[in-house]
Parts: sequence; C-alpha cells; structure tokens
Amino acid sequence: MLSQTSVPHFQQPLLKTPFHERARALSQVDSFVAWSGYTTVDVFTTVEQEYFAIRNAATLYDLTPMVKYRIAGIDAIAYLNHLVTRDVTKLKPNRVMYCVWCNDAGHLIDDGTLFRLGSNEYRLCTADRQIDWLLASAIGFEVQITEVTDEIAALALQGPTSYAVLKALGLTDIGKLKPFELDSFLLTGVPVTISRTAFTGDLGYELWVSPDAALGVWDNLMAAGRSRGIRAVGSKALNIARLEAGFISPHVDFISAEHTVRVGTERSPLELGLGWLVDFDKGHFTGRRALLAEKVRGPKRQLVGLEIVGNKPAHNALLYSDVKGRALIGNVTSATWSPTLKRNIALAMIDAPYFSTGISLWAEIYLNRELQWQRRMSRAEVVLRPFYAPQRRRATPPADF
Repeated sequence: MLSQTSVPHFQQPLLKTPFHERARALSQVDSFVAWSGYTTVDVFTTVEQEYFAIRNAATLYDLTPMVKYRIAGIDAIAYLNHLVTRDVTKLKPNRVMYCVWCNDAGHLIDDGTLFRLGSNEYRLCTADRQIDWLLASAIGFEVQITEVTDEIAALALQGPTSYAVLKALGLTDIGKLKPFELDSFLLTGVPVTISRTAFTGDLGYELWVSPDAALGVWDNLMAAGRSRGIRAVGSKALNIARLEAGFISPHVDFISAEHTVRVGTERSPLELGLGWLVDFDKGHFTGRRALLAEKVRGPKRQLVGLEIVGNKPAHNALLYSDVKGRALIGNVTSATWSPTLKRNIALAMIDAPYFSTGISLWAEIYLNRELQWQRRMSRAEVVLRPFYAPQRRRATPPADF
C-alpha cells in the first residue's frame, strides 16, 4: 500500500489542515466539505449539538482554509485605500476591519477582514483566492503581495465561555482585548496572535499560530475548556449562527462579480446593505464613480432581513407582494429556524420599493413531507439586522462564565 505522501495528487486532491488529525478523530458522521482546496468538517455529531455549544459554551472551528495574503511595502496604505471601499488610513496597528472591494462598475469582487500588523504590513483574509485581482490592482504601487495561507494555522474559539477558556490557560490579559483588536500572546509557551473577531455574532476570538504548533494549541484549548462544554463544530452550525448575526456569506448571499455569468446577477455593496463600508470622502477607489451614481439614484434592490410566519425555513423561496403570487419581487438567499430566537428568519434580495423595514411580503415555500411536496404561502416582514446581538459580544472585559 502506498503511504499518504506517495499517493498521487489526483487521488487525494484536497489538502489537509494542520488540525485535520484531531478533526478526523472527532468526526462521528463523516461529513466533510471542500473549502479553498482543503477538506473541512461540515458536521461532527449533530448540527443541533454544535449550534447550542456556540450559543451556550465554547467551540473550536478550523479557519485554516481562510485565504490569507500578506500585503507590505511603503505604498501598502495607499494601495489598500485604492483597493477597498473603506478608509484604511483609519485602521490603527493591532486592529482589524471588515471591508469589501469592487470592480469599476461598483460590483462586489469579495469581502474580507483586514489586519494591520505594523506600520506598513497588513494581512487580508478572504474566503476565496483573489491573487489575480490583488496583483492587477497593485500596478503602480510599491507593495508586495504574498499568499501565506499554508503558513498560518487558524482556529475560531467562539461562545460565551471562550474568554474563560483562554483565561484558564494563563492569558489573564486577554480580557483587555476589545472587539476588532489583536495582540500577541504566549499560549502554554507557544507564540500565538489572537484577534477578538468572530463570524457568530457572539463573544469569540480567532487564534493564528504556526502550523507546527497547531495540534498542541488544539489539545490545550480542548483540555482547558472541558469543564466549560467546549466542542468542535462544523460549517453547518456556524452558518446558523452567522445568519442570526445577519452576516452575509459568499456563494450564498452574493457571487463575486469576477465569477458571474448572467447579466444582472452582480451585486454592489449598497445592494447588499453594506453602504456603511463605503467612504466617499476618502478620495478615489475602484468603483467609486459607479457607487456614487448608485447612491444618488438609489439601489434597485437590496438585501434585507426577514421574519417569516411558521417554523419551516424558507430555503430558496420566491417572494411576492401579494398572497396570490402575481408580482414577483425577490428571493430568499439564506434561511433558517433560529433555535435561540424561536423565529423563522432569512436574508432576501428584494426589489425596490419593497425593501423598507416593516413592509409585509409573501414567501412561497415548498415542503417535502414523506416524499410529498406541498406549497405554502407564508407572510413575511422586512426587519432590521442583526437578528441576534447579545451584549456579551462587546463587553470588555467579557464575563467569566
């Protein structure tokens, strides 16, 4: 039998993260999915168990496949301010900002988190690889852009007891870390960068460490969190949490303008409800002219939050202005039953003028009951996001549960 290292690449096309050995051992249902060339866990045990751990205990989620770029050089700030729609000059060292970048037509290329590691050094994290766009945008700037995905192992430690877990490992100063701040620590003797960032809308941290030290960090976190209900979670449970937080997801709520095929399927930050990320006062950036024109005339459609009557998630539902379904006005992009809120929630792209808060709509939902399909028209209402925002997500220092 061939060893793993001698197996031809076409027989094992997906990479394994530095945490794969531990994830493989904990997987009870053998549910893995591909993410940026890596194999990752979709569900370890059940979605319900993992979701409630996010909201009531502490959880570990393997973030390693998140694509990471090191951006450095004397023109790093000028380059990034040209690339993204936010004002990067306002980002201080050891801080993180959420940002998006667009093409000349003002259509979204991708979103991500930007870490300022030094005066002229940044790390940009995205769900998909963007090296071609980043390099093309760097023409004329003295800046170096390097993908460092496989050089950094990353873990998301999320949930109300996440602070207590880190404190139990001797990180007493971690309580000083404010949301969107980062700092360097020694975790049982291992250098680790920790940012107070999350995709759950809850209290949480992200740990960035050398791949060689990854398994040790995982083991120490699991040992320290055993009395606080820590468990590994997969992408399905995380998706429920991010939807409750009102966060958008690529390939679900939008498609990069670099990948769209059909005209009209591109989305702008204004259409996605991300107008707060666009700073028209900072000077030129890619897409500024198109976005300014869209702001003046108003977006033709917008992504909004919905609450829907009933307890059946409105996956892929079409939306109408009347119960008879005569006027199609939009569609649901993400949907779930919220176990914490006990409400049926969704994100939906809706045409003007129906996306104002408080407007009532009708969702066409199809249910499969014992192989029989049923059609249901359920009333829906446009509501503000986030759906769920506990105070603990911003408390500094966090409560020591």
